[in-house]
Amino acid sequence: MRSSVRQLARGFALSGMLLSVPAAQAAEGGLSFYIEGQSVPLGGIVPPPGLYFDSTAYFYNGRIGGNRQTQLGGNIIADAKVNLWADFLTALWVTPVEIGGGSLAVAFVMPFGEPAVRAGVLLNGPLVNQAFGRPVGASVGDATLNPGDPIVSASLGWHAGNWHWKLAGVLSIPGGGYEPGQLSNIALNRYIGDVSAAATYLDPALGIELSAAAGFTFNGRNPATQYVTGTEFHVDVSASKYLSKDVSVGIIASHYQQITGDSGPGARLGPFKGRSTAVGGTIGVSGEFGKVPVTTRLKVLREVEVENRFQGTIGFLEVSFPLWVPPPKAAPEPRPPVTKS
Repeated sequence: MRSSVRQLARGFALSGMLLSVPAAQAAEGGLSFYIEGQSVPLGGIVPPPGLYFDSTAYFYNGRIGGNRQTQLGGNIIADAKVNLWADFLTALWVTPVEIGGGSLAVAFVMPFGEPAVRAGVLLNGPLVNQAFGRPVGASVGDATLNPGDPIVSASLGWHAGNWHWKLAGVLSIPGGGYEPGQLSNIALNRYIGDVSAAATYLDPALGIELSAAAGFTFNGRNPATQYVTGTEFHVDVSASKYLSKDVSVGIIASHYQQITGDSGPGARLGPFKGRSTAVGGTIGVSGEFGKVPVTTRLKVLREVEVENRFQGTIGFLEVSFPLWVPPPKAAPEPRPPVTKS
């Protein structure tokens, strides 16, 4: 039974291990480190020891309309739309080291992307000056392809029968291509820490997967805007059914809530605490390319209840595969029976 669970876990190695990455959602300028739905399904599973690679294409289309205002790059804007695409390249090493009986894994993520932002009304900020020639009340737009902030992570994962659980810590380091005063930035330009816990029940006999993941995000100061985003809470849940050993379908629900307000000299709109609930679905397919097991997963969620955030549609297309796994241990050679002389 356990070997069947581990085989499924290997097939979907990074689906539950994908790290927190920036997106156009909440906090400063409606930009939050955590993306709804990213931690599930299989959120509690750490795959077997080995080196894995994941490429996740992320898409977001949203709007903060009407007379609602937000800040981007220090600019106060209203009636804003964002159409974002990004790719997050992840290298995951599940080490042979065990701590407290849990498998230790470390990961590195390098994002890049292009948020296309258009605001119907520019109210204040760096874009309102003679150099840019943008008067108050003008419409503005920006779309720049640039690298995001690099991300590192460590996690511990345990297994007991059909149950799997994991503790994880993530650090985003401000080293991306952030452009002060501009609307289009995939980098958030601040130190960000995220701690989370996740659990998964995976029954290969019934083909059922249930997962839940929850955590807190702690934000540092953006030195370019002097903006300090408040502490954030996030929770994801999923339920999936394996139609075969290679295909699964499921549903996802996610909730994000900022539990402390924004602060600092740059927070000119006040606490600006955000909240959002998103629901959607997923389909995962695994197979072999040559002799390499490859997993693809599509996830689509719609934000249905939003406060102080862009509201829109979230999409993920994940492709993951192992780069190296240790060969299985050879069975000991049978010894001839010892006979008495």
